[in-house]
Amino acid sequence: MIDSIDRKILHHVQANNQLTGAELSELVGLSATSIQRRLARMRADKIIEADVAIVAPAALGRPLTMLVSVELARERSDIIDRFKRAVRDRPEVMSAYYITGETDFLLIVSARDMADYESFTREFFYNNPDIKGFKTAVAMDRIKTGFQVPTGDQKISTGRD
Repeated sequence: MIDSIDRKILHHVQANNQLTGAELSELVGLSATSIQRRLARMRADKIIEADVAIVAPAALGRPLTMLVSVELARERSDIIDRFKRAVRDRPEVMSAYYITGETDFLLIVSARDMADYESFTREFFYNNPDIKGFKTAVAMDRIKTGFQVPTGDQKISTGRD
């Protein structure tokens, strides 16, 4: 279970995972040793799932981002599990969600250009008999990217401040 101090640590670490123990100590009001102990516990308990860097896709020659909704041909656990494994194995798939509603999955896919994306769709979607169909939306602008989960310790901006 996490307490209010853990929430403060999580708030700051989500905003900047490069903060040192000493910097977090100043921000949270706890010794650097206690901060490190709490961080280690939260990592061991999988409260902190990963230390990640958000990389600009264009910097790696992959400026296109596609949001792809996928509908499976049948709703069977073996088909769902097989599709989940296939998604995890594809580096082009940046994020994937098993969802409710009209479709079964929502994928966020990175591509170099439209020809690259078409090649991906032919190989990954068209050659998979478990897929009934998919729809693609091309992102025109990346407005916000991140994995920050609200901790309850931050001020919510209304845009009128």
